[in-house]
Amino acid sequence: MMKSLSLLLLLAPLCLKSQIPDHIYRANIQTVKLFKYGDIYGYPVLTLNSNEQLELHFDDMDGDVKYYYYSFQLCNADWTPANIQTFDYIRGFQSNRISTYRTSSIVQTRYTHYQAILPERNSAPTRGGNYLLKVFLNDDTSKLVFTKRFLVVNKKASVSGQVLQPFNGSFFQTHQRVQASISTAAGQINTFSPQDLKVVVLQNNIWSTASLIDRPTVFRGNYYEYSDEENTTFAAGKEWRWIDLRSLRLRSDRVLKIIDSDSSNRTDIYVNPDIERRQQLYVYYRDLNGIYTIENTDNANSYWQSEYAWVHFTFAPAGRRPYEGRSVYLFGELTNYVQDDNSRMIFNEEKGMYEKALFLKQGFYNYSYITLADKKQRDITPSLENTEGNYWGTENSYTILVYFRSFGARADELIGYTSINSSFQR
Repeated sequence: MMKSLSLLLLLAPLCLKSQIPDHIYRANIQTVKLFKYGDIYGYPVLTLNSNEQLELHFDDMDGDVKYYYYSFQLCNADWTPANIQTFDYIRGFQSNRISTYRTSSIVQTRYTHYQAILPERNSAPTRGGNYLLKVFLNDDTSKLVFTKRFLVVNKKASVSGQVLQPFNGSFFQTHQRVQASISTAAGQINTFSPQDLKVVVLQNNIWSTASLIDRPTVFRGNYYEYSDEENTTFAAGKEWRWIDLRSLRLRSDRVLKIIDSDSSNRTDIYVNPDIERRQQLYVYYRDLNGIYTIENTDNANSYWQSEYAWVHFTFAPAGRRPYEGRSVYLFGELTNYVQDDNSRMIFNEEKGMYEKALFLKQGFYNYSYITLADKKQRDITPSLENTEGNYWGTENSYTILVYFRSFGARADELIGYTSINSSFQR
């Protein structure tokens, strides 16, 4: 149906070797968050040569003090490493130590919280593009701890877009299509063909379902329009489910019970059982479009005074029988949008339910349930059809990214960025 980046992202580990985007390599690392400075909901996007900054937060569950360093890796539009030396896109030091940390307090779980504001004055990107933030131990790049994506925009193109219903009758009630318009007149970009620009469309900033478009539908001089339904149509889904863990002293509306044993440091939280929503009427409510936030109403500081707990999710399929040939996964930023053993739910034959427990920090979490075929098939896209259903009027956010590689250049440059919303039905 659409040209997806899924295949490119599957090949990316082969190209990046030990540098897979948005990946944690050490079991002692939890709750990695990277966002706009002062905005816990903001995607990590910087404007080149501006004063904008990002906040990095993560926890080391060993509870000791380690020497963590970070550096930047420039990547192409498909997240393969750019063939450029680091001093060509980093001004100043190539690596910096994360020197701000604090051990947890007023909680049972022992951990060390690290944080950083970046880029720093002595080390900053000098080119627009896709970047990997790489964190490693003891200033040794072979001891990679985790990676996080962020974007740097060198604004040379004006970008606008809108979300519409598809013309295709098969998708009219269940999908959304994005129409993007791009003008490069102000940036004085010399393009030899319309294919010199690449456009990536993200739904809710999820890279695994992104659409890469290398050919405009309409091209006139410095104006490009991308409206081909085959490449710009996304399953709409429904509003994300939620669980409020900001307090472990009081049960929120979707918490069934809290078990906090005085004899151990373990806390267990049981979420109300979830059921299929595909046959239910669509209901709008405000959500976070799949992300989670670290928040705390029990103590003063949410970063080093928040508790960790085992959160138990249950999902009841229709008829209390498992889906034939398909597995169910918890989906959202809480599982890094990845389908693996950490997010795969186990079917309990006795209860007739899928079950999964995740080790989570206090906060507010969005999540959904998706299914994926057990056997490898041509379609490797996760599906909401069985569990959540799709409705064309669902509120989703879409990000449009524009990349350009000039003649003779060795990397894709991010020259345009905009974010739009599909809240047109209200």
